[in-house]
Amino acid sequence: MKSFTYPKLLLILAVFLFSCNQSQKTNSVAEKTDSGELDRTTLPIPEPPFGGKIGETYKDSKEEWPKLVTPPQGAPNVIIIMLDDVGFGQVSTFGGPVPTPELDKLAANGLKYNRFHTTAICGPSRAALLTGRNHHNAGSGFLAEWATGYPSYNCMIPKTTATSGRILKGNGYSTSWFGKNHNTPDWETSVTGPFDRWPTGLGFDYFYGFNAGETHQYYPVLFENTKAVEPDKSPEQGYHFMTDMTDRAINWLEYSKSVAPQKPVMLYFAPGAAHAPHHAPKEWIDKFKGQFDKGWDVVRQETYERQLKMGILPKGTKLTPRPDWVTPWDKLSADQKKLFARLMENYAGYLSFADHETGRLLEAISKLPDADNTLIFYIVGDNGASSEGGMEGTVNEIKALSGIATPLADNLKHLDEIGNPNTEPHYPVGWAWAGNAPFQWVKQVASHFGGSRNPMVVSWPKVIKDKGGMRSQFVHLIDVLPTVLDASHLPAPKTVDGVEQKPMDGVSFLSTFTDKNAKPVRTRQYFEVFSNRAIYDNGWVAATQHTFPWRQDYAPGNWDKDK
Repeated sequence: MKSFTYPKLLLILAVFLFSCNQSQKTNSVAEKTDSGELDRTTLPIPEPPFGGKIGETYKDSKEEWPKLVTPPQGAPNVIIIMLDDVGFGQVSTFGGPVPTPELDKLAANGLKYNRFHTTAICGPSRAALLTGRNHHNAGSGFLAEWATGYPSYNCMIPKTTATSGRILKGNGYSTSWFGKNHNTPDWETSVTGPFDRWPTGLGFDYFYGFNAGETHQYYPVLFENTKAVEPDKSPEQGYHFMTDMTDRAINWLEYSKSVAPQKPVMLYFAPGAAHAPHHAPKEWIDKFKGQFDKGWDVVRQETYERQLKMGILPKGTKLTPRPDWVTPWDKLSADQKKLFARLMENYAGYLSFADHETGRLLEAISKLPDADNTLIFYIVGDNGASSEGGMEGTVNEIKALSGIATPLADNLKHLDEIGNPNTEPHYPVGWAWAGNAPFQWVKQVASHFGGSRNPMVVSWPKVIKDKGGMRSQFVHLIDVLPTVLDASHLPAPKTVDGVEQKPMDGVSFLSTFTDKNAKPVRTRQYFEVFSNRAIYDNGWVAATQHTFPWRQDYAPGNWDKDK
């Protein structure tokens, strides 16, 4: 009988296994399609079969390393920026009273979208943005803190709606998420997990931020990936979370591009700003001293007039009248005016500071070797301006959210401290109404555009040549991911990790990048939060409103009386 050495037996076994692999080669999803491209409709894309040769010895064998998945040729870097709780009429880029020079600069080199829409509240908006599906299809009909055991309201993003991070990562992108995560179920946000619905479990390589609707900007509750971490300095030493997360994002971006410059990145930048608590460095608050003494009626009127002049609003647009739930400014007492103006100065400082820090990220992006092939979406708010500070405003917004009003005299005691680490300020209802000019209502009220219409700026130097242009096609958060996939020449996957995917509800608006007269991509869209609901259809809107965001008696019913 012929004898075999141990190495020779291993070689024979390898040849046998290789032969088995070759016999299955024709069934591999990673095989080229008829067009010569990878089939990317199934993620993860299976590893290709071994294409080398295994001979009897290394001398007659040929190695081949497994090929890593790479994006299609020319796929852009993708940067998605989403601010929090900013109204349509608050930033200067869209006629508002708060200067946002970094957003202005981006808009001057890109496009302004004046008919962009959100869901009217944060968690659902973010789920829609991340998945390309309507918020109910993504399990996020409302906030995780109010989750119920029904499929559209359990706030557990289902595996049937893979996120942008998972899809792009599966196609060879580096992916990261900085700032707010309000899409992990409330009961899964502790250090014990489970972590499959944390950002790193939803397809993002790296996460640095907080798992909640809000956090203290001087003493944030932070996580790096899934590990709890502490800020490296105190507020007295200059710490502010907005600066911290920007530093981290820039570091990740520069490090990623220095290690693998050819590999596109997807960076989701989601500040806590300008959600309450409104925490701004004192020098930023002081920039606005006296600028809101004129009151919300005048500020709203001035915003509306600028919007008309800038072409944000069509000629002939009428300003919606002040509702009965907003007290006329000239009917307020001197103490009310003093407090309310200071609360707005503080908010303006916070929002302007957030724009400044975002500008540092944009500056870092501009220095990338492939900066011209970087697609940026700067979404100004996940809903309209918030009225959750109540009728009188507050220096303790947790009390306000709990339905407990703070007496005016108590708030006035802290007038000079507003915006400091020992306060948690939020402005009163009237400023939210003014901040959503020219629309009716506010955050949480999905039935009206004051809750659901937000500004957006898009930049992509390689493609967008109509610098400073305006786009008025009706688009929605759910359309962002399909647009990203379209720009990257990627299909929406049919299965992800073995789970069949729901079709995308969104559609690409890539055509609008190069044609201001492009056919509208969306002619119908529904809105619903807290039973406040509407449907847009070919220029018409049917709407019904039920709840008041500054009160806690939610969802009163009376649906049979809808008109």
